[in-house]
Amino acid sequence: MARWLVTGGAGFIGSHLAMALLDRGETVRVADDLSTGKPANLALLAGRAEVLTGDLADVAFARAATRDMDVVLHQAAIPSVPRSVADPLTSHRANVDATLAVLVGAREAGVGRLVYAGSSSAYGDSPELPKREDMAPNPLSPYALQKLVGEQYLQMFTRLYGLDTVTVRYFNVFGPRQDPSSQYSGVIALFVTRLLAGQPPLIIGDGEQTRDFTYIDNVVDGVLRAATAPGATGRVINVATGGQISINQLARTIQRLLGSDLAPLYAEARAGDVRDSLADIRLARQVLGYEPRISFEEGLRRTIDWYRAAQA
Repeated sequence: MARWLVTGGAGFIGSHLAMALLDRGETVRVADDLSTGKPANLALLAGRAEVLTGDLADVAFARAATRDMDVVLHQAAIPSVPRSVADPLTSHRANVDATLAVLVGAREAGVGRLVYAGSSSAYGDSPELPKREDMAPNPLSPYALQKLVGEQYLQMFTRLYGLDTVTVRYFNVFGPRQDPSSQYSGVIALFVTRLLAGQPPLIIGDGEQTRDFTYIDNVVDGVLRAATAPGATGRVINVATGGQISINQLARTIQRLLGSDLAPLYAEARAGDVRDSLADIRLARQVLGYEPRISFEEGLRRTIDWYRAAQA
């Protein structure tokens, strides 16, 4: 039975990863500073996972968190383009300094593999679709640049120190427990909770921008495969659905599933946002044996059911 560290385990993706590991009988430690993570997510792990609270950019805390671990799933971040534009220093500390500290701790602890939460924002706004891992990055925001720097640190630690690392690039992950309370939250969480409250969805920009929305269970499967796949060392690998839908189409689909006819409201586009995103997932299929098991619409149904029950 392996010992796993999930950084950012109080967050949306991190808590799902921790739960999946616990459900299969693994030993799990969670590290989080609760700056964006939720105590309610930690409550789901109570009595089953070891929980450490602290700042991973503090090297002493990062060393304590990684000590005696076999695998590290580094999910901790401030995952927001707008917040990074408004406050690049704080997001840099969370997204770059903490990643370097975790890498140092993992190397010293003799961790077997570290899997890092990369971001499709690293591709930027080049018109070529789908986005392949061998494309030149072109980050448009501090967040995107910070996540790219994290990837490059991982690859350097693999080449220089022999630490086994893998980057998994996420594409617009959604699902139960995603926090809808912030203006920086995922658009699906925001649309669903607004419509359930009888409010129209708020679309940033003209709504014709496209995304590759990926249900959380698919991401968890991809990350756990990346933690053990023998050919993944040093790689950057897209984990997504491999589909494309506009924000306007998304709003119409959620309205149909909820039986709502509330017309969307529109707001000015934000600086740093990518216009179109679509993943090429051939490498994930080849190296990880990954296949998205939950379709976009089935994921939407499950997500809507969860938010409806949470508001009941």
